[in-house]
Amino acid sequence: MARKYLLTATMLDGYQKTIGPTATRFTHYWRIVAKLENGKTEVFWGHTKSLAEANRKRAATREAARQRGWKDFAFEVVELVRTEA
Repeated sequence: MARKYLLTATMLDGYQKTIGPTATRFTHYWRIVAKLENGKTEVFWGHTKSLAEANRKRAATREAARQRGWKDFAFEVVELVRTEA
């Protein structure tokens, strides 16, 4: 049986997200905060197995913003910290 870990992301604004317990070796957490035309905000997030994979999400986000008509968005990536579950 694979060893399980908790993964914690701490965003620049202090928000913390904990993932797990999981045996998958995720390394980075990404978050999109989208500002909609009507003034509301939507948040999308996920985790990846590499920084390169997370950065590919950034490029896709620009296209999503155009298609969905977002007024503005912020895309952030942080490294996950692994602790014993």
